[in-house]
Amino acid sequence: MKSGTTGGRGTTGGRGTTGTDAATETFVAHRNLLFTVAYEMLGSAADAEDVLQETWLRWAGVDLDAVRDRRAYLVRITTRQALGRLRTLGRRKESYVGNWLPAPLLTAPDVAEDVELADSVSMAMLLVMETLAPTERAVFVLREVFDLGYEEIAEAVDKSAAAVRQIAHRARAHVAARRPRGAVSPAETRDALDAFRRAVTTGDLQGLLDILAPDVVLVGDGGGVRQAVLHPVSGAEKVGRLLAAGLGRVGAASMRAAYVNGHPALVVSDGDGGVDTVVALRFDDGLISGLYAVRNPEKLSHMGRETVLRR
Repeated sequence: MKSGTTGGRGTTGGRGTTGTDAATETFVAHRNLLFTVAYEMLGSAADAEDVLQETWLRWAGVDLDAVRDRRAYLVRITTRQALGRLRTLGRRKESYVGNWLPAPLLTAPDVAEDVELADSVSMAMLLVMETLAPTERAVFVLREVFDLGYEEIAEAVDKSAAAVRQIAHRARAHVAARRPRGAVSPAETRDALDAFRRAVTTGDLQGLLDILAPDVVLVGDGGGVRQAVLHPVSGAEKVGRLLAAGLGRVGAASMRAAYVNGHPALVVSDGDGGVDTVVALRFDDGLISGLYAVRNPEKLSHMGRETVLRR
């Protein structure tokens, strides 16, 4: 919400404050939660921010005295706005140059401590959720990540509670069949990331092959603005050689580890203090099975500051 954008004076709220003041306080209190809902549905930080603006404009005109559960009401508005935006995003992706990847977020280490939240916002999981239909994605996010009741979700997506139960079951099975296999501890992830960084900066192809899964896939997103692989590259040998040749030219000084979407990842600097590339990783059975390199400048705008995510 932009400072001062309140949409006018509201009805009188509790404790002697105006309705607008009460609306603002409630919105600010739940803003991080609402952003997380929108981001998990859209995979785009910029679009999630737009959804929050739209949510505020609608929330500012609500009679708070008629709202029983303000948090649930705000989540409902956000979900409906995100659903509309999700369909627009689908049309934009059809004309997108190259591969489309979610916009990475620089997150605080405490996000990783909430295992379920970190899993739900990981690059790998966001890509899995991309394979769901819009309503399925909304139901999955609200049920599996935020543990909302079926009745609450039904109001948010304009379906019956019975229909939401069926959608949730279908979405859960779809995601379960595609989510990463085998849990990897944060310490194992950091060790693998360090080994990966050493291997690519020294051009150690064998070192890369030792930590890459045989069927590893590299996906790049330059958005037609920055150079990136236009199609996914598969296989440890091909991916290893490409990484050794590409990232090997970067140098260790320009590459640092950071928490991205709740997980350790690599951030490559552009030499002027900005971010050139974010490389997120997916692990399966202890090996790197997916590499997601985001280079599109429009998607790196939230890498300059930590984003707070909440459930």
